[in-house]
Amino acid sequence: MTTVRIVPVRHIRPRRAPDGSDMPDWWSHQRLIVLADDAGHRAVPLWVIAGHKGLLGRLGRPAGDAEAASGLLETAVRLLGTAGTEVSAVDIEPASDDVPELRSDTVTARVGLATAAGTRPVTVSAEYGLALAAVAGAPVRVADAVMDRLAVPVPGEDILAPFLSPGRPGQPRRFEPRNMAFTDGLNYWELAGSFFGDGQPAGQDYSCTAADRSAVLAATVPEPAGSAVLVQTIAAEDYRDTGVTFRGQLRATGIAGQAGLHLAAVAPFGALLREHSGSSLTAPGSSDWTWHEVTVPVPGEGTGIRFGISLAGHGRIELRGAELTLARPGTQE
Repeated sequence: MTTVRIVPVRHIRPRRAPDGSDMPDWWSHQRLIVLADDAGHRAVPLWVIAGHKGLLGRLGRPAGDAEAASGLLETAVRLLGTAGTEVSAVDIEPASDDVPELRSDTVTARVGLATAAGTRPVTVSAEYGLALAAVAGAPVRVADAVMDRLAVPVPGEDILAPFLSPGRPGQPRRFEPRNMAFTDGLNYWELAGSFFGDGQPAGQDYSCTAADRSAVLAATVPEPAGSAVLVQTIAAEDYRDTGVTFRGQLRATGIAGQAGLHLAAVAPFGALLREHSGSSLTAPGSSDWTWHEVTVPVPGEGTGIRFGISLAGHGRIELRGAELTLARPGTQE
């Protein structure tokens, strides 16, 4: 287990996901908490429900802070102490081994209550567990495997540097493209599909896999409906008022419709900027590994960049050597 330090950040999630899709009500009320592994010079982001002001307001204050000494959490800790029980540790536990990020609906907190007879674990929400640890002065821990998979390096002294834009306090920083060689399977990538008129997803006629440092998007039925994309999305802050280029090698097998690279910028309110999206399509049929490249501008109000591969119709498209970079000066869209 890795003992981490709680670092609250004044940043709230946008009301829509970076790809422009509607999110549940709780999504737009999440607040970023950074769990810092100071010894390992790394940190992992945790999104918690910002509506619990009484709980999250306690984070960042030392245990026994006089300003909050009359709160309900402090009262609970005092009552536990009177009963001969103390909070020994709080462990942040994901719901499964493959959750893509730590947030309120993917993690819980296991609180260790130590008594003379031994320690008894109690599972509570992540928000409550973190606040209880802050009040009781108990250590917060994350499994080593979780830190190894989700934490990002912190090269300098500023633990928030990987999560905040330089010189813009409180603003989210672009998450670097991750797992571009697919050495970690499809982690950080997602499969999405178009929709029928009745709202049912058509993407179920497609599947995706990763192996040998490449990703595969393929039709699963002879006559697939709609289209599908295998994409990764990052925030656009560091690319605003410039352009991005997505490139990679594609191999096509039995393409009957359209397939190729996909790159798009996302508008501030989630609507796709159609004039700022593009693709590099393969020819119908089959082809060996060939380099493809597509460039789009990112407007000053852009919030997200989505990149990957797309497929409409029968066939199979593969991607390897994927790169997302700033567009070279003079590069045409």
